[in-house]
Amino acid sequence: MLNPTMLRNLCRVALAEDIGSGDATTLSVVPADLQVAAKMVTRQDCVVAGLPLAEALFHELDPTLCFAACVEDGTRCGKGQVLAWISGSAQSILTGERTALNFVQRYSGIATQTCAYVDALGDSTTRVLDTRKTTPGLRTLEKYAVKVGGGTNHRFGLYDRVMIKDNHRELAKLSGPDSIQRAVAACREKFPALEVEVEADTLDEVRAALEAKAEYILLDNMTNEQMAEAVALADGCPSRLEASGNVTLERIPSLATLGLDFISVGALTHSVPAVDIGLDIDPVE
Repeated sequence: MLNPTMLRNLCRVALAEDIGSGDATTLSVVPADLQVAAKMVTRQDCVVAGLPLAEALFHELDPTLCFAACVEDGTRCGKGQVLAWISGSAQSILTGERTALNFVQRYSGIATQTCAYVDALGDSTTRVLDTRKTTPGLRTLEKYAVKVGGGTNHRFGLYDRVMIKDNHRELAKLSGPDSIQRAVAACREKFPALEVEVEADTLDEVRAALEAKAEYILLDNMTNEQMAEAVALADGCPSRLEASGNVTLERIPSLATLGLDFISVGALTHSVPAVDIGLDIDPVE
C-alpha cells in the first residue's frame, strides 16, 4: 500500500514546509561535521506505524543517513522501547527530527486506537472499519495505519463503491416506498462493476435495501435493539450489515454480540491522539 513514489513526494512537501530556506538554529549552532546516533523511543505503550515514512524522510533529507528500524509497523511496543536508530550528520538528524516524529506519532496513534477497538471485539467475527473522515491528501497513509492496527479498510473514495444516502435520494427526487430500490437500480445501471451500499435509518429502509439486494447495508445511528432486529431480517440474505454512528470504544463489546459484519468508526482517524514518541540524540565518540 505504501508506494515509494508517494512517500518521496510527501516527504518533499513536508520537508519544504518545515525547512523553508534553511534550519536557521541548527545551521548556526551545530557543527557541520558533527556525527551523532539517535534512537526513536516510544514514551507509552502503542502499536507502531509510520517507520517506513520516517526512513523515507530522513533519506530524502540526507541520503548518507543510516536508518535502522528495530521493529516492524504493526508491532505492539511497550513504554521505553526503541523503535529505530538513525545515525549520521547531526545537522540532518536535527533538521528532520520533528517532521519524522510527527509522522510516526500520528500513524502510531491511529494504529493504537484501531487495535483498542479490535481488541474490544474479543472473539467476535465482526470487523472494525475505517471511514472517509481522514486528513485530506493523507488518506492512503491513514488507512494504512488502520490496517496495521488490525482494522479493515472501507472504501478509499467515491469511486470504488456506491454509497446511497438519504441526501442522494432526496436530491434525485427519489421518494416513496420504492425509492431505495430505484436508487440501487440507477447505480447498477451506471456503474455495474461496483458494489452498492445503502444507508438505512429505519428498519423499513433495511427491508427495502434487502429487497434491492444491496451488497452492504449501513445501519445509521440505530439502537442495539434495532440492529439486532436488522440482523434477524438479513438472516439468509447475502447483504452484509455495517453499524455506524455513535460508536464508542465502551459500546464495542455490546455491539460485538449482535451478529453484525462490520462496525465503522470515524474516530480511528478524525480525532485520534498522537502517541508520545521522542528522539534521543548522542554524539558519536
